[in-house]
This record gives sequence, structure tokens and C-alpha cells, in this order.
Amino acid sequence: MCEDASNGRDAVNTPGTANVADDAPAVRQFWQDLGLPGIIDVHTHFMPGNVMKKVWEYFDAVGPLVGRPWPITYRHDEDTRVQQLRDFGVRRFTSMVYPHKPGMAAWLGQWSAEFAGRTPECLHTGTFYPEESAAQYVPDAIEAGVRVFKSHIQVGEYSPNDPLLDPVWQAIEDAGTPVVIHCGSGPAPGTYTGPAPIGELLRRFPRLCLVVAHMGLPEYSEFLDLVEKYPNVHLDTTMAFTDFTERTAPFPPGELPRLAALGDRILFGSDYPNIPYTYTSALESMTRFAPDDDWLRAVCHDNAAALFGIE
Repeated sequence: MCEDASNGRDAVNTPGTANVADDAPAVRQFWQDLGLPGIIDVHTHFMPGNVMKKVWEYFDAVGPLVGRPWPITYRHDEDTRVQQLRDFGVRRFTSMVYPHKPGMAAWLGQWSAEFAGRTPECLHTGTFYPEESAAQYVPDAIEAGVRVFKSHIQVGEYSPNDPLLDPVWQAIEDAGTPVVIHCGSGPAPGTYTGPAPIGELLRRFPRLCLVVAHMGLPEYSEFLDLVEKYPNVHLDTTMAFTDFTERTAPFPPGELPRLAALGDRILFGSDYPNIPYTYTSALESMTRFAPDDDWLRAVCHDNAAALFGIE
């Protein structure tokens, strides 16, 4: 077990953050107006309590790195956050966990399996790290029913082409399990971020089902290239299009036609609870870029429903 392990289910609540009922009516109105049965959010974070606490501490101190404060809007205990997504009408969500060193991934995967077991709406989420044991625990997770993996190239500071990951990618490619992968260079570049390492990965494993987080920002155009080239590559909207992101990494207006044309390969993600604005804002920001309501319906629900077999 990782030295950071804890049986505690949650980080502490901080007064002054959003109330559980603040924007639920607006969120529900958004998807009801589109005629949807709810939202499917492929990029939400649920973690062991002590890990979530450290993540929140990171965002509390991230100002100098990104040049502005990053307040956590939904800094609540686990049960409150789950109920909040239910109140929003989020039909399915994920528990995006990610290791930053060896020895964490298997433990985080075990926690995520337990969380999914007690939270029916959560898609069983796994993760991995370049280490010899990954060649065993990733196939084991697939066998145990994992629905989606999370890879965080920036935080993990590892190359997606590390030879230790070759058996991992092979197992995931063979299973067709989606991987939500933070590989763009925002909000700050990492040693292995950017489209080039992912292009190399896809050259070697062209059938991988990747969901590039944050639309690949700020390298939007280059990741759209990869979506066009590889039929199993998708993008998630996490933090893209919002006022917070548009101030520093605006989506290029010239790419709007491609955004429309690739609407069947874009999935809604929020980064809940770690967002510096409301959930409603994350949804409404897409309306400024969406070509029509059909695009919004596909992105907010239907594409993910098809990818994960959700009726």
C-alpha cells in the first residue's frame, strides 16, 4: 500500500464554498431544455480523502504557476459531492485518480473500485504508472470490470512512450477501454506534454481509445489533427471554452468548423469539484461555440453514452 494511504473518505470542508443546492436548478434546466435524460460527465475527481486534500492544497497554492488564484468551488465532503452530482442530474461520472510516483497506482485503483461499488453512477475508473507491476495490475483491473482509465502525463511526469507502459497500452488497446489522458501543455507545460508524444504513442498503438482531456489545450489544433487521423481518439471539454480558460488559452476561431465536424468525438467533462467557477458555467460556456443543439446533445450525453454503452 502507498505510504500516503488512508481509510478516511474525505478532505475537510471549507466554509464559503458553493452550497449543494446553489446551481442544481440551472444545471437541470440546461439538459432538460435539450431534451436529454441528464448529463454524462467523463472527467470528475473522487479520491481518497487525504489525496484529495493534497490536490486542493496544490490548487490553493497554484497562483504563482498560472498567474492567478484557483479557488475550489465545490470543496465539500465526499457524500455531499456525490449527492450534488445527483442533484445536477449527472447520470454517470468518473473518479479520475492519478499517481505521481511508483507504488500509488494499484492502491488508487483499488480505492476507485470500492468507490464505484458503493456509487452506482460512477464508471469504475483505474489508473497506472510506468512501473513493472503495471503489466499485471492493469490487465487485472480490466478483468475486474474497469470502464475507464486515467493517465496524467503532466502530474506524473512520465513519457507515454516509456517502455514499461508498452504492455499496459497493449492490454488497454486489446480491451478497447477508454483512457482519459491529460497530455496537453495547459495549464503549465510538463516534460512530456504536447501532441508529439501522443502522436508517437498512436503510431505504435493506433487502435487506442484515448480521450484527450481539456481539448488538448493550448495545443487545440494539433490534437484536432490526431482526432481526424485516428478514429478512436476523442476530446473532452474539461475547462475549455470557459471564461477562466479563454483569458489565457482561447479556442482558435478558425477551428470552429472542425469543432463542428468532429462533434461525435467530443465528450463533456467538468473537472468537478476542482473548478474555479460553477458547474452551470462549464455547461453554458459551450453554447458560445456549439454549432447547434444537436452538437450539445451529443457532447453532453449521447457520445459518452455510446462510448460506454449507457442506455
